[in-house]
Amino acid sequence: MPVQALMLVLPGRGKVRFARLYWRGMALILGLRLRVVGVVADTRPVLFVSNHSSWLDIIALGAVLPACFVAKGEVGRWPVVSWIARLGRTVFVSRDRRHVGREQAALRQRLAAGDNIILFPEGTTSDGNRVRPFAAAFLTLATATPQPVLQLVTIVYDELDGQPVRRADRAGIAWYGDMDLAPHFWGLARRGGLRATIWLDTPLPPAERGGRKALTMALEARIAENAAALRQGRLPEGGLS
Repeated sequence: MPVQALMLVLPGRGKVRFARLYWRGMALILGLRLRVVGVVADTRPVLFVSNHSSWLDIIALGAVLPACFVAKGEVGRWPVVSWIARLGRTVFVSRDRRHVGREQAALRQRLAAGDNIILFPEGTTSDGNRVRPFAAAFLTLATATPQPVLQLVTIVYDELDGQPVRRADRAGIAWYGDMDLAPHFWGLARRGGLRATIWLDTPLPPAERGGRKALTMALEARIAENAAALRQGRLPEGGLS
């Protein structure tokens, strides 16, 4: 934390690189293996759109993607977690309509400054066996002007204790509903051989996006399709059209 605090006041991309190094260290400590299929978009800024099932997603995606997270405002009040999130330059949103304009402006400023952003348009975590409906409001940035590069990211936990993850296992890996964080953390820390597969789709050009509602439905369908394939031990085919 002191190193990242120093990086925040220094010029350059050190704060981005060190954050990824930090999350990779966390993954190593937890025994979380990462399999990445595809290539991170090399044009900035990038808006990464991902499914979301667990706090583990933050570690896994933070280790792979050079980007800032968007989190609900409550996270900014959690002990310790809020400090780490702020050092990682997380953008907090309240989801209060009175503040939507200001929060969207802050996100656009981040993109204009060259920062990449990770969005979870489900708005909350799932049980890992399905992708929840996407909220179109989360994808306002994808159709804003100028438009950022858009890349879909699908994350599925597919191995545990050296064996393929079963449907019943996913409810223990996912963190959702009213689960307490500490017991869930220690429960997973005692297990071994957990692997996350992260599928990176080909970046989507602005001309192929259409309106926000149509785009939301297309992204949700594509990530749901990707996640289903990964849960079945297959790699997704094709891309968004």
